[in-house]
Amino acid sequence: MEAVRVFQKLGYRVVRESGHLILSNGERRLVIPRHDPINAITMGAIARDAGLTPQKFRELL
Repeated sequence: MEAVRVFQKLGYRVVRESGHLILSNGERRLVIPRHDPINAITMGAIARDAGLTPQKFRELL
C-alpha cells in the first residue's frame, strides 16, 4: 500500500497486522484498513492523526 510506505518514510513501523495494519512511531498509533482503495475521508483522517495535512500527505505519495 502506498499509504503505508508514506508513513514508513516518516518513521512509523508496522507493529501488528490483522484486518487492519497498526503502525506506530513510538508516540502515535495509526490504524489503517487493509481494503483497497481506502475512502478519501478515512485516509484524510489517518493523515491528520499522523500530524499531516491532506495536502502534505498527497505530496509524499
